[in-house]
Amino acid sequence: MRRKGLTAAAVTVAGALLLAACSSDGSGGSASEDPDTSGGDSPNELTFMYRGSDADKAAYETAIAAFEEETGAEVTMIITDADQYATKLQAAIAGNKVPDVFYVEPGRIQGYVYADVIADLTEYVDQSVVDNLWDFGVDAYRFDKESGARGQDGDPFYALPKDVGPFGFGYNKALFDKYDLEYPSADEPLTFDQFLELAKALTQDSDGDGELDTWGTGLNVTWNSQAFIWGNGADWISEDQKTVTVDTPEFAEALQWFADLGLVEGVTPSAEQAQTLDTYQRWMAGEIGFFPVAPWDIATYTALEEKDPETFSYDVIPYPVANEGDDWSTWIGSLGIAVSENSANKELAAQLATYLSTDLEAQKTLAAGMIQIPTLKDYALGEWIETDAPAAGWPENTKVFLEIAEEKGRPLPGTWTYTPEWYDNFWIGIENVVDNGSQTAADYLAAKQPEMQSLLDQSWVSADQAKAAG
Repeated sequence: MRRKGLTAAAVTVAGALLLAACSSDGSGGSASEDPDTSGGDSPNELTFMYRGSDADKAAYETAIAAFEEETGAEVTMIITDADQYATKLQAAIAGNKVPDVFYVEPGRIQGYVYADVIADLTEYVDQSVVDNLWDFGVDAYRFDKESGARGQDGDPFYALPKDVGPFGFGYNKALFDKYDLEYPSADEPLTFDQFLELAKALTQDSDGDGELDTWGTGLNVTWNSQAFIWGNGADWISEDQKTVTVDTPEFAEALQWFADLGLVEGVTPSAEQAQTLDTYQRWMAGEIGFFPVAPWDIATYTALEEKDPETFSYDVIPYPVANEGDDWSTWIGSLGIAVSENSANKELAAQLATYLSTDLEAQKTLAAGMIQIPTLKDYALGEWIETDAPAAGWPENTKVFLEIAEEKGRPLPGTWTYTPEWYDNFWIGIENVVDNGSQTAADYLAAKQPEMQSLLDQSWVSADQAKAAG
């Protein structure tokens, strides 16, 4: 996933928001034009469809080779990029050529269960193994067909976590060094005021030509505003998932503050500058001080740091909060590994899904490939964070990712509802607040709440209809 500037031009709607909630952007290999995704016919043949970058491909080839050697299975791997994955998977489902094993995002679980696309994996995994996975990594795929409940302890799970994706916050140490600024705390979050003060100090015309060369930050509202909204005590939806709550003073205050980083304070590249070179590229070029960092970025960022540490040298920190002493949080995503309900080799397919999600050696391979934190809590909190992560080149303060996975991470607001359209609707027109300032945050939110509420109500109706039909 790439986060292009503050502009809302890159906003994606419908289910694509949740699809991109985790894993890499998919700059690597892709599937053939019309891959045969159908499951294998012989007792030891499987197809595995996934998406990712070159780093993902290399790590999975190594892990699956070990699985094949151990089990005698023959696994055909089908890789596509993130943008194409959902379309290709839906085509495979529509054509009754569902892969034996494939990625699924949490927001699709209910529909796939009711349509008998994915298998219940509960019986294939020992409870002791489940207990050693990050809670969100299991809860995201728990679903009770009868009640429609999501994420409840004891409910069946219909996928195992490929990963959990803690969406961290980073800073460029090289830019802080250039301007002789003290590094932020690795443990205590900055307040909004402290963050803005540093962002202003990082926004400079360093060569004296009258044009800014560096900026404090460059955040995309669609993917980067959640932590700041939550950091001001606001949220998109009520705890019972029935009421849209964007029309509160706390929400308006946080969203306006976020918009004003560019519109008033000038600490982000303008929309025009972001179109010339997006803020992701500017971050990697050493021109931006603060920017999100997630596990799927690590291989790229570490390679940049090794190449030119005087331009780019990074670490991760907690997200800023409104006031000192407030609790910080950020979103956490996941991709699941599901098994086709109609796989001819369901038991072996479940074995592959379990292996990729829970086998220690597989997790060591994937984490060493710098594409994810380990799914196994005991390994992640022990040997990995103490020895393996530093040896592999993960950032010095990688423990922040584990804090997010363990307690600071929150699912994106559309994760638990039957459809995410109500949440996707929030971003339609957001450029009027963050790009051109033609609408205040308060006015925007007052108009948005009834639109979103109507879509959320319809989502609950659709869930009831799917349950009745199933």
